[in-house]
Amino acid sequence: MQQTDDMEVPLLNDSNSNRQKSLAQERDGFSHQLKDSEGSMESPNLEFEYGDTDGFTAELSELYSYTEEPEFSLNRDYFEEDFKNHVKGRRWMMLSLEEQRAYVMRLLDALEVTDRDKRLKVARAILYLAQGVFDECDTETDVLYWSRHNVFLLYDMGIFTALLELLSMEIDNNQACSTAVRKPAISLADSTELRVLLSIMYLMVETIRVEMEGDSPERKAAREAFKTELGSPLYNGEPFALLLFTMVTKFCSMNAPHFPMKKVLLLLWKTILFTLGGFEELQEMKVRMREQFNLPPLPEDSIKVVRNMRAASPPASAMELIEQQQQQKRGRRSRRPLVKQDSLDTYNERDPFKNDDARDEEDDPEDVDSGIEGEVDPLDRDVIIQPPPPPPPLRPPTERVSFPKGLPWAPKVREKDIEHFLETSRNKFIGFTLGNDTDTLVGLPRPIHESVKTLKQHKYVSIAEVQIKREEELQQCPMTMGEEEVEETPAEILYLGMLPSLSQYVIALLKLLLAAAPTSKAKTDSINILADVLPEEMPITVLQSMKLGIDVNRHKEIIVKAISALLLLLLKHFKLNHIYQFDYVAQHLVFANCIPLILKFFNQNIMSYISAKNSICALDFPHCVVHEMPDLTAESLEAGDSNQFCWRNLFSCINLLRILNKITKWKHSRTMMLVVFKSAPILKRALKVKQAMMQLYVLKLLKIQTKYLGRQWRKSNMKTMSAIYQKVRHRLNDDWAYGNDIDARPWDFQAEECALRESIEKFNTRRYDKNQNNEFTPVDNCLQSVLGQRVDLPEDFHYSYEMWLEREVFSQPIQWEGLLQAQ
Repeated sequence: MQQTDDMEVPLLNDSNSNRQKSLAQERDGFSHQLKDSEGSMESPNLEFEYGDTDGFTAELSELYSYTEEPEFSLNRDYFEEDFKNHVKGRRWMMLSLEEQRAYVMRLLDALEVTDRDKRLKVARAILYLAQGVFDECDTETDVLYWSRHNVFLLYDMGIFTALLELLSMEIDNNQACSTAVRKPAISLADSTELRVLLSIMYLMVETIRVEMEGDSPERKAAREAFKTELGSPLYNGEPFALLLFTMVTKFCSMNAPHFPMKKVLLLLWKTILFTLGGFEELQEMKVRMREQFNLPPLPEDSIKVVRNMRAASPPASAMELIEQQQQQKRGRRSRRPLVKQDSLDTYNERDPFKNDDARDEEDDPEDVDSGIEGEVDPLDRDVIIQPPPPPPPLRPPTERVSFPKGLPWAPKVREKDIEHFLETSRNKFIGFTLGNDTDTLVGLPRPIHESVKTLKQHKYVSIAEVQIKREEELQQCPMTMGEEEVEETPAEILYLGMLPSLSQYVIALLKLLLAAAPTSKAKTDSINILADVLPEEMPITVLQSMKLGIDVNRHKEIIVKAISALLLLLLKHFKLNHIYQFDYVAQHLVFANCIPLILKFFNQNIMSYISAKNSICALDFPHCVVHEMPDLTAESLEAGDSNQFCWRNLFSCINLLRILNKITKWKHSRTMMLVVFKSAPILKRALKVKQAMMQLYVLKLLKIQTKYLGRQWRKSNMKTMSAIYQKVRHRLNDDWAYGNDIDARPWDFQAEECALRESIEKFNTRRYDKNQNNEFTPVDNCLQSVLGQRVDLPEDFHYSYEMWLEREVFSQPIQWEGLLQAQ
């Protein structure tokens, strides 16, 4: 339920109760079937499928807080009151398409009235249509069908544009803002109009964004048109996402504390996801861009590789070892589960050095929570080393075929690595170097030739390297290279719009992330993110308090989910569009203390966070509008749902780890920040989560800092080191495991960031500053043409021109003699 602020809670608490449950959850086409653990030695294996979003129904339900549940019937009442006055004796489903269009057109006209209360009633009626006229439906499937039908109808009739104008009016409503600032406590009632408008817009964006198999060509065309419309600067000369970013910064500056931030962030995330594309589209765009730059294709599809990975096992606890020993004594070995083998057991081989590593780890008091790979129990070592018994006849002979042979990732080498290798070799064997020449191998021994050949076979040139090289050429030879042709992609349009206030947007998002983090303690000066969840009247019974507590925790989890997914999308799309756009956003994140913020987020009982049960299924939309409300009790709220893990929390954790990887990769100064903030024990605790993708990104973060952690740490954490070897991509001459690399030596970290910032500023100035004082701009020396140029003067100058003449010209005596003498 409520996340504790204790940073050192044991991670494997109550795992036995979770182990006994067999669960299944259906999320509108996404089937998450969760398996029992196969024995006392295994912690629950999380069958989690990472994607752009959760299931469609889950994404709709998270739009509404549980305190908003009474408003569903309010929307229905306003719709039926208006509908019966204009269409008597019939229901919405009975109307023909033309009649439905005519009614929506009447609602659209009614949105133009000046009376605020009447406008709100009409907006609620439109929201009821977008919610699927649930009072006329019998099942949740019917609600989703009619919601989809109505949303496309609303878009076709131009409702979204009208809502956008109303939203702009509400944002600029200074009276509401000043009233909210003066109020001591803000509740749902202060954001009613905004919540209704944002709910309709979210339902339209999310419903149209998701493709269905049975979509007609008209709906597919509408989807593409809406996508283009949202991503283009059609709304006051800027994309729709920038209006939402403005709402975020206005809220965080305390100028509009009544803004419903959860709905704003969800709509902003889905707008960015819709207009820029998800992870699958990103992969396709990356492939196309590599073809444009004449680069070799990617060695593998990273999405497929990660999905095929299997999670590693945490080490057995002392209690489990005792139980295992008792089972052996009773001779019940046949019922013992299969023991996980070593992290390097890809080839069914035993590591002869594993026993020595285990002894080292047993001496390390910190290693109680540092293990990841399923090292065999010490009590069973003699059994494992013995020749295996013949398999039982019922065992399928192809059981091990599904396990990958070899390492999952193809190794990569940068051009810089080959140059460094050749420079070292030439200094050793010849005594001088040839700069960046990687082709001349004269005077080098045969093994060096073979090494260079192997390195070149695995050489990988990234899109970022090509973009950096191109930018250097444009900076050095502006006249020769000419003007750069910039493609107007949705990411380019968004970056151009965000550029003037990018730092404000980043700081605002991180402020909200900090306020929603479970490890954050309430402070008097922190922003209040609960404006759209707290009711007008606070709870008076224990049951109401428990329900509100669940709602508040769920509210914070959804905010973390939206911000983490939004930041990751922005980083990935900007990196593909241009590396310096990505670096600009990443540097602002670093300067705004994103690294310690994410580490603080993970410095909690991460297993409890991922298995949190802050949801009440009976109150989730659309279940709550179709089925009768059951009697909620304190016991049922305490038990929560039957899911093994919380999808959104695991999704958020993976996103935050990916963001941390993005902003620290190849940046030694930021890697040292991970070391300084003592991230290693925090990240090792996160390895307890048995989910392959999350473990992969934790291991990546550990790998980049192992060279700085010292020999004793590496010696004491050999299980983690072997897991890194097995799961993380190899750079052939990366000395990550030993710390002998030149990058491990001290250097000026500040100079590295300053050089990067200088490159970014040059890029932004060259590409986006059209009024720059370029030294290559020709100078006009003709007096006639200079005096004949039209000068734009302010409007008030025309009215005061005569006064200006009198004051500045006629009333000022001119000393002609002095002027002539000066000549």
